[in-house]
Amino acid sequence: MSVFEKKGASPETLAQLALKDEKVLQEALDGVLSKNDVIRQNSFQMLNFLSAHSPAVLYGKWDFFANLLRTGNSFHKYIAIWIIAHLTKADPENRFEKLFDVYYGLLGDKSVIPAGHVAAKSGIIALAKPELQPEITNRLLNIDRVVQRHKDLVKASAIEAFDAYFEKSKDQERIIAFVKAQLNCESPKTRKTAQAFLKKWGKV
Repeated sequence: MSVFEKKGASPETLAQLALKDEKVLQEALDGVLSKNDVIRQNSFQMLNFLSAHSPAVLYGKWDFFANLLRTGNSFHKYIAIWIIAHLTKADPENRFEKLFDVYYGLLGDKSVIPAGHVAAKSGIIALAKPELQPEITNRLLNIDRVVQRHKDLVKASAIEAFDAYFEKSKDQERIIAFVKAQLNCESPKTRKTAQAFLKKWGKV
């Protein structure tokens, strides 16, 4: 029985196994493509944990995740979005810069799943690559023009991303204007997120 078949397996424990055995890591990469929900979820949780805590270990698998980003279904794209965001913290070859348009192009995906997760993970990328902050901000501020469905929910994720790097941003006034505009949006979640952001940064 595979270690990835156990429901509720610990991502940290699986990650420790993968660090010791390349075969376990490969099993996880295969596992995220599995049709078995338990295997797929355990594999993703382990890879996500590994990418967050030891991004250099997964950096050699960059092309695998970049491929999922380009050709996968919504779930595969979601996996790649999360893991690539973490890998930007260990990207000596600046591979993300070459993938930037593909990654942020998913804001316009026909499914709201990739769009929402791209927005949500943008804070991690903006902190890892501060030189990209202006363009990341521009992409998120243009959600109304790009996102196809459930724009208000994607905006909530964008506000959470802005919160991660707002203190270091050179576009604070534009961000504040965007957040204030969401105080009247239809989504209760987005209104609440906007209120919390403005209260935190003293802009109420």
